[in-house]
Amino acid sequence: MFYNFFEKIYRRQQLSILKKNPKVFFENIRLGVGGRFILDKDIKSMSIGKSVEFRNYTCILMMKDANLEIGDHFFMNNFCSINCLEHISIGENTLFGENVRLYDHNHTYDTSPTFKLHSSKFTKAPIKIGSNCWLGSNVTVLKGVTIGDNCIIGAGCTIFKDVPANTQVVNKQDLVFNSL
Repeated sequence: MFYNFFEKIYRRQQLSILKKNPKVFFENIRLGVGGRFILDKDIKSMSIGKSVEFRNYTCILMMKDANLEIGDHFFMNNFCSINCLEHISIGENTLFGENVRLYDHNHTYDTSPTFKLHSSKFTKAPIKIGSNCWLGSNVTVLKGVTIGDNCIIGAGCTIFKDVPANTQVVNKQDLVFNSL
C-alpha cells in the first residue's frame, strides 16, 4: 500500500519536471513506475506526441542544446533509455521492446601517442527512427543512424548504420546441434 502511494508521488514529481520546463511539450502521456527524466536546464526542445506510454524503469537523459522529438502513439517498454546529447527523433506508432537503448553520441578518444579515453568529451550525430517501427528487446541504436518507416529490428541487434524503410533486420546466428 505504501509502495503504491510513493510511486504515485514519484510519477507526479517526474511529470512536474516536464511541466516546469518551458522547452518541453507533451500531452496525454502515461508513466510506469520508476521512470526518470534527467533534463539539463538548457535543452533545446523536447516534444512528446499524444497517447505516449513509458513503461517501468525507463530513463530519458537530455543534455544542453539537445533536441528530442517523439511522435504520437509511441510505446517504450521496461528498462529502455534514450540518451540525447544532440538530436533524436522517433516517428508515430513506433514501439520499443524491453531494454532498448539509443545513443546519439560516443566518447572521444586518442590512439597516439598513447590510448586515452575522454570521459566528458563526445562526438555526436543525430538518430532518426521512422513511423510504424518495432525495435525488439535489447536493441541498441548508435549515433548517426536513420531507420526508415515500417521497419522491424530484431531482438539483440546493434544498429550502427542506416536501415532503409520497409526492412527487417535480425541477428543471424549459426545454430549448432549436438546429439546427446
